[in-house]
Amino acid sequence: MHQTMRHQIHARKTLRADARTLIETCVGWNSRIAARRASLFLDRELAATGLTVAQLGLLALIAVMADDTMANLGNQAGLEQSTLSRNLRTLEAEGLVEIASVERDQRRRAVWLTEAGVRRLEAALPVWRKAHAKIATDCPPDFAQRLVAATESLANL
Repeated sequence: MHQTMRHQIHARKTLRADARTLIETCVGWNSRIAARRASLFLDRELAATGLTVAQLGLLALIAVMADDTMANLGNQAGLEQSTLSRNLRTLEAEGLVEIASVERDQRRRAVWLTEAGVRRLEAALPVWRKAHAKIATDCPPDFAQRLVAATESLANL
């Protein structure tokens, strides 16, 4: 067998092995797959509430934040300003959140839940709990806590 051909075959085997290792161990790749699968499942479970898991998460985050500015919300949600604005416009159009400029600084905008937003969040929570109970039957008992801890650790990189 010609030397160049042997090298090509070896390089392909090495590439395949390296690619398999990447697929099996890459935090970024596997977290994206896990996020898509979890989101699809939760979106199906939450469909009757009229909210996606992303919208539910934003409503919950708005409900618990002490600093109600969009900049803080974007930072807490890990979203770029354009993505956050697009998601909030949808919630605002449904009457679930209100967005207003801060009096002392017109460039800063604040976000809060409307009464309808509070009611929708309250109505979605039991559905979310039931969906998470289903997840808990297939995942380790401390899966959610470990995921939260890992997410917080990654914020420090």
